[in-house]
Amino acid sequence: MPESTFLTPPRAPVPAEPAAGRRRWLGMAVISLGVSLIVVDATIVGVLLPRIVTDLGLTTTDAEWVTSVYALVFAALLIPFGRAGDLFGRRRMFVLGVAVFAAASVGAALASDGSALIGARALQGVGASMVLPTTLSTVNAVFTGRERAVAFGIWGSMISGMAALGPLAGGALATGGGWRWAFGINLPLGAALIAGALWLMPETRQPPPASARRAGARRDVDWLGGLLSTLGLGALVCGIIEGQTYGWWVATRPFSMAGFGWPESGLSPVPVVLALGVVLLAALVVVERSRAAAGRSVLLDLDLFRIPNFRRGNLASALINVGELGLLFVLPLFLLGVHGTNPLEISVAILPLAAGAFLSGGYAGNLANRRGAHRVVQIGMVIEVGAVVALGVTVSASTGGLGLAPWMLLYGLGLGLTSAQLTNVSLADVPQARAGQASGTQSTARQVGAALGIAAIGTVFATSLGHAMTDRLSGSALPPEERAAVARDLRESAGTYGRELHGTPARAAEARAADESLAVATRHAALTTAAILALGLAVSLRLRPSGDHHREESKG
Repeated sequence: MPESTFLTPPRAPVPAEPAAGRRRWLGMAVISLGVSLIVVDATIVGVLLPRIVTDLGLTTTDAEWVTSVYALVFAALLIPFGRAGDLFGRRRMFVLGVAVFAAASVGAALASDGSALIGARALQGVGASMVLPTTLSTVNAVFTGRERAVAFGIWGSMISGMAALGPLAGGALATGGGWRWAFGINLPLGAALIAGALWLMPETRQPPPASARRAGARRDVDWLGGLLSTLGLGALVCGIIEGQTYGWWVATRPFSMAGFGWPESGLSPVPVVLALGVVLLAALVVVERSRAAAGRSVLLDLDLFRIPNFRRGNLASALINVGELGLLFVLPLFLLGVHGTNPLEISVAILPLAAGAFLSGGYAGNLANRRGAHRVVQIGMVIEVGAVVALGVTVSASTGGLGLAPWMLLYGLGLGLTSAQLTNVSLADVPQARAGQASGTQSTARQVGAALGIAAIGTVFATSLGHAMTDRLSGSALPPEERAAVARDLRESAGTYGRELHGTPARAAEARAADESLAVATRHAALTTAAILALGLAVSLRLRPSGDHHREESKG
């Protein structure tokens, strides 16, 4: 029987170094700060981008890649590095990841052109993909009992809250004109994290059993699985990210790379890239099943998905991230287009989301110990859906940051409860021997959900914006060609063209139409987000209290 099946009793992991009481929680603080560092850098660039474009003279394509390459590399490498942490030590992988991340951040701070910045952002993604799954699997290995729910509450609230604080930090730096500090500050922070990890963070790993060591299994690394996983997820996330840019089916602009060109006509390159990703991931499944059947080590343990809570928790995680990142993408565009809000004020409007996530995330652990972690997830999902529906119903052209604040606070409260305990529920039934693989898989689901959220909600926003503007200009005195051009410019600028219309008194009617169109587009995006979150709620209703039910199911 292959080692990867759940019919085999789980191997005991190498015990963590003594980390009782205060020292263990100080190690948790290091883990939380490491998570904060990489999550903030995932969302901070969106607010900084206008300054970066101006300073470095970036093209539109360069700007898109500065934003997307981090998520692309991050998602593609999570599973391989999660497994590497299992084998070679999670603290060791954490330290190496922080070092790579800090070095890449220096490169980004010193970048003199778009290519250098894109390369540095890609290397940041490599470091981040080393850090995130090792933090999750370390928490899973070190904390047990009632402390486990509290620890996962802290971890989850950091994920959701820091994602919202990223734009706040970016706005402060953009207002002060120092975008390079957003990256340069990571060097001293990284050095402090490395020192803290070496002193306080326990080392955990999962070596192969004695029989496997005698057979040389330690050298039996699943290189092919790692390659297929990286390329497959990379292609999938790349296609999701670039669908809005190059068209989901018909090519909307020319594409070229390394001398290879794709014309602006006929089939878009996006479905080809997505199909390639699906083929590579299907090949990964075949390879992993074959290796497991032969009793060899595997990168992705497919038997993990036989655990009901793990399977459902991963799907719910992806859907939740679709909602959070989709809203964080759309709402700043609405505020900027309608009110001309500066970056710092945009960020402050989103601050209630982070405040709510931190408040409820800290409380979620105690609530989980009384009601059950799965119930906390379900309560949080209900709050999230209600808050986003309310936002979608009430938003109008006159809504400002203050009008958004109550719903963002309520959404943050729900998000903090959900994110804090969903990871706990998903991993509770996973044997610690597979903690790194499971953590990497769950983190990948989050990142794919984030990329999908920006693409899906962004597409709804842009499409609705163009249609709404066309409708509102239908009775104007402008020639049809000019009406179509204004609607196109508003759509392609993601609403920011509305500020140019406001700056021209003779175009006041068009400016009002743009404001109303932005409100309609935001309403549609919010209600679409609520529908996606409702799917996540439906999935969460099937979560059950943690236990050993997966073994009984596998025997059946």
